Amino acid sequence: MRASGAILAAAMDDVESRIAPGVSTEELDGAVERFIRARGGVPTFKGYRGFPGSICASPNAMIVHGIPGPERLRAGDIISIDMGVTLDGWVADAARTFAVGEISAERRNLLRATEQALHAGVAECRAGNRMGDMSNAIQQVAEAAGLSVVRSLVGHGIGRDMHEDPQVPNYGKPGKGPMLEEGMVLAVEPMTTAGRAGVRVAGDGWAIFSQDGSPAAHFEFTIAITADGPKILTPWHLSPDEREDQRAPQAAASQ
Repeated sequence: MRASGAILAAAMDDVESRIAPGVSTEELDGAVERFIRARGGVPTFKGYRGFPGSICASPNAMIVHGIPGPERLRAGDIISIDMGVTLDGWVADAARTFAVGEISAERRNLLRATEQALHAGVAECRAGNRMGDMSNAIQQVAEAAGLSVVRSLVGHGIGRDMHEDPQVPNYGKPGKGPMLEEGMVLAVEPMTTAGRAGVRVAGDGWAIFSQDGSPAAHFEFTIAITADGPKILTPWHLSPDEREDQRAPQAAASQ
């Protein structure tokens, strides 16, 4: 899973470099699929339960599950990119919300606090803790920043399949819920809005929006619980050596 996560992390770094006003979400989708396949991976989302894209591309008030299409990004937008990579039968899953050019102070707070909530949750992913310890850490950071935690959407276990037990809520009470154990791997993914927590589903049956139209953010890591604490298998911003390892095989062969 560390290997599939490394491909995903590199793909996420690559897509970050492509996000700009005027770029369409289907262009981002095609770039991600080519990037993953060139490194021997498979885009997990493509065809999953009939989903047509390699990424979920969810702008502004869309929280998750946006189908890539011809819509073009505009300055001031935010865009959540969620993707999965399968390599040798093992799955990694991660998401980030990006700013498109300059964004409002409200949106900057939304992105900053949601990412901070993710890291707070990761810090509690330790053997012997309860799920509620992790969930509450996310909730506390998000709500302290004035955000609402979307309660109808949760993270999940992950391994040979993208969605495995247990469910991983982004709210809860310390000391409650399943025990976290060494060897577990979880997709921890706070989803928040700058308004209320209610959601609505689009007519395509996939995209989920904030019900009140407020902007939404989604940040996700795949986390392994080890004897040495939590290990992020899908880190942002690979080191130069890790980037070198993720060059496309044909690019490496040409040098």
